[in-house]
Amino acid sequence: MNFEQLGVITPIIKALEEKNYQSPTPIQAQAIPLILNRHDLLGCAQTGTGKTAAFSIPIIQLIHEREGDKNYRPKIRALIVTPTRELAIQIDENIKAYSKHTNLKHAVIFGGVKQGKQVEELRRGVHILVATPGRLLDLEQQGFISLKDIKLFVLDEADRMLDMGFIHDIKKLLKLLPTKRQSLFFSATMPKNIIDLSKTILNNPKKVEVTPVSSTAETIQQYVYYTNKKSKNDLLTHIIEKEEMEQVLLFSRTKHGADRIVRTLKKKNISAAAIHGDKSQPQRQKALNNFKSGSIQVLVATDIAARGIDIDKLRYVINYDIPNISETYVHRIGRSGRAGEEGIAISLCEPEENTYVKDIEKLTGQKLTVVKEHPFPQTDKPMTASEKKEAEKEKNRRKQEFFANRKKNRDKQKRR
Repeated sequence: MNFEQLGVITPIIKALEEKNYQSPTPIQAQAIPLILNRHDLLGCAQTGTGKTAAFSIPIIQLIHEREGDKNYRPKIRALIVTPTRELAIQIDENIKAYSKHTNLKHAVIFGGVKQGKQVEELRRGVHILVATPGRLLDLEQQGFISLKDIKLFVLDEADRMLDMGFIHDIKKLLKLLPTKRQSLFFSATMPKNIIDLSKTILNNPKKVEVTPVSSTAETIQQYVYYTNKKSKNDLLTHIIEKEEMEQVLLFSRTKHGADRIVRTLKKKNISAAAIHGDKSQPQRQKALNNFKSGSIQVLVATDIAARGIDIDKLRYVINYDIPNISETYVHRIGRSGRAGEEGIAISLCEPEENTYVKDIEKLTGQKLTVVKEHPFPQTDKPMTASEKKEAEKEKNRRKQEFFANRKKNRDKQKRR
């Protein structure tokens, strides 16, 4: 199947061909015709499935066919709301690429930066607006945004939205939207609270579902290196140099850990930059742009900052710290092996993280391939009773830290 068979118009197909997109992914093949036929949609899809294009392409087409050639100042016809700045920027970049052969105007707004440039862009008029909830409501209250002409509404990453404490913002937003609209709702997971929220937004929706969160892409090879804390940095540089990795997305559990890893890599003459919540938005965007352009070799990220990072043909993901939440592992490594490309996920395991590896294997139903041929101490032997006790303590501590950080992030987002 190709995009033309899905009913996609020539200007968009031309843009897709220029990005070398030949065939739609499963979610695109399911969702695009339904959206073009003006159905509301409930989509269960995790990162890396081609979800952004699944809703962006038909939105561009519907608006283009309606008013893309009109000369008056455009009104906001489509609103896409997403939880993080990085994801908002990524969606806007995709819309820019797919709509380049149309006359549609688009913009992205998010907090953490001054609003002046964003307001100027809105004043010139846009057809498609991508936004984070806080900045969207703020500019609407100031009178810079009118939502009364919205025909298409997308709530993306709904589970993450609730996890970050945006439920009240979403409820405020829904009251501002026209009752008569087409709505699209996407989430990586579908627990009861997400289903309940979707029912307040969607009208007789069609459902599409691909790649549940417990599964990893078949194109991703997964490896684990057992080591210890003292040897971990040396093992990391050994792997990067031995495999001649040109581009690596590396995950750290903490912001301080991310900065420390960057300093270590730079001492080994490996170019690196960190992206996390303590970095300003311009710093984060600069690091991401430099990574995409190839001017830095390793991008070190925390989980929240990495949400929405989308890099074409990314081959390597490294877990410097193995996450204690198994679903987080699935989301992390899903940034490689996208759209059928081959990916390699490498995890560096300290003794206290052995139980995390077992939890991951239980969730995914896949065994990680153990790499024993490396010149650093290995600790893959079974843990003693005392080691198990310490590991359990560490696991509980990390869980408490995880939920504390999540609450802190919610509070921060509410203040925005």
